[in-house]
Amino acid sequence: MTPNDAVSSRRSFLASTAVAAAAVAGGMPLLAACGGGETAKKDGTTTGKDAQKILPAFVARTVVAPDIPSKNGSSDGFFRAIPKDGLATSVATKRGKGSAIRVMAPFWGTPPAADNAYYTAMNEAIGVKATWLNQDGAVYDQKLGAILASSDIPDVVVVPGWNLGGKIPSAINAKFEDLGPYLSGDKVKAYPNLAAIPTDAWQRSIFGGSLRGLPMPASYVTNIAPFYRKDVFDAKGWQLPKSADEFFALAKEITSARAKVWACGDMTWTAYNMFGVLSGSEKSLGWNLVDGKLINRIETPEYLEALEWTRKLFDAGVVHPDEKAQNQGDAGNRFTAGQVLIYNNDLSHWYAKTAEQAAQNPKFAISAMDIPGHAGGSPKLWATNPANIWAFVKKGSSKAVVEDVLAMAEFTAAPYGTKERMLTDYGVEGVDHTVKNGMPVKTDQGNIEVSSSWLFVASPAPYVAHPDFPEATRATVEWQQRMGAFTSKSSFYGMTVVEPSQWTGLMNDFEQLEKDVVRGRKKVSDMQQAVSEWKSKGGDQLRDWYKKLLDTSGSAAS
Repeated sequence: MTPNDAVSSRRSFLASTAVAAAAVAGGMPLLAACGGGETAKKDGTTTGKDAQKILPAFVARTVVAPDIPSKNGSSDGFFRAIPKDGLATSVATKRGKGSAIRVMAPFWGTPPAADNAYYTAMNEAIGVKATWLNQDGAVYDQKLGAILASSDIPDVVVVPGWNLGGKIPSAINAKFEDLGPYLSGDKVKAYPNLAAIPTDAWQRSIFGGSLRGLPMPASYVTNIAPFYRKDVFDAKGWQLPKSADEFFALAKEITSARAKVWACGDMTWTAYNMFGVLSGSEKSLGWNLVDGKLINRIETPEYLEALEWTRKLFDAGVVHPDEKAQNQGDAGNRFTAGQVLIYNNDLSHWYAKTAEQAAQNPKFAISAMDIPGHAGGSPKLWATNPANIWAFVKKGSSKAVVEDVLAMAEFTAAPYGTKERMLTDYGVEGVDHTVKNGMPVKTDQGNIEVSSSWLFVASPAPYVAHPDFPEATRATVEWQQRMGAFTSKSSFYGMTVVEPSQWTGLMNDFEQLEKDVVRGRKKVSDMQQAVSEWKSKGGDQLRDWYKKLLDTSGSAAS
């Protein structure tokens, strides 16, 4: 048995507040369109004693002991393939009662037919009639904004954390069920797999003062790794860089435009880590208390230094030219083709590229650099969120529907080494996968069908398990453990914060401006000007609001 590869990934796009605000009924603001009768907490966060009343009890559940136990915030790691007849049963009876459930989720690629073997088998095993409304993941924020502003909301809606911009959090508060009556405290013990989800992930699933989200837990260690072609590096005798300057010098040595080889792709994400920039995929992670003052990541010198360094790479011509024109091809494909020798992406690429190239290029070897401090020495890394994708149940759903959604979640949150995990990850034997040398191997049909969808309903505690390539498991988890040793939690770690509506659009343009600055289309001074305008248009007021919130709620980092 091998794992769920749908590790929470930081995507290269964030939710568009403009889209969410435009997707309204009769031109009304989205929050108003969500219903005037909402009594939930509309902004702020929920922590401390208030959260303790809401959070599910934690009851650990280990079916198979990990070969590499979690350390420094890492995932667990598994090498062993569990034979079919050795798989445990974690859901003893069919818990679903046959509800028809429409589920909207992002999907990258061509969605499979609605009646495919995998979907059918999952429905039968759980006891529901789920219909998947798969939407293009690249523009999911647009569809999400429109759906949340409409009166036709599916029974279950998957919301990735990178789509939590603008008024989306307020819409979540207004449009989705409170699951606390089913899961808070000891109630969760009726669902042992959900009870084994780490408390931090549930804390992150509190929206508007209520437990609304079913989480996909994740390691809090940065999921973005600077991958390099180890086979080429070894052949050339290149040493891994130990500072930003060494990286730049190596990049110049690697690059040969005449040979159509460039050093790297867009390294902005790695630059943020190298220079110690606060994690900022969500606004609450962009703030931290420093010497008694609350600072946003965009105000720090490290932020500008990271952008300047990345721009230096582009200016020197060591970045593949297609990266300058955004959305031109895929950096991972250029990496495997040998056109770039370094790129940064989600840790799941370690296994994915290893498996992909095993037959095509036996000499291919991928590894990830340990992130250096920009001036040498150890880096200053910041924890990412302990959950970043959720499934929400439509407000007003019947008790029968809610319980059938929880039956789905209990099944998909099954731990490694169970029949439920095997079906969720690999589908139907003989159709979606075959068994070779005791290990499941997806068929072409399986690669199409068994992707996203069910994996987003809920997941177990984070783990990595690739018995077909155990070296990828070990390398991934050990990299997390090394980087975890340098990782700190910011003041708002693990909190879901809903900002007051008057400030939700303040940072809409920053991601695009970042891309423009590093590509030379805008100047660093343009970013400084944007930060100044952000402060005067409400950033300073927002700082005061966050400071009061922190004084009231307490810091997760304390």
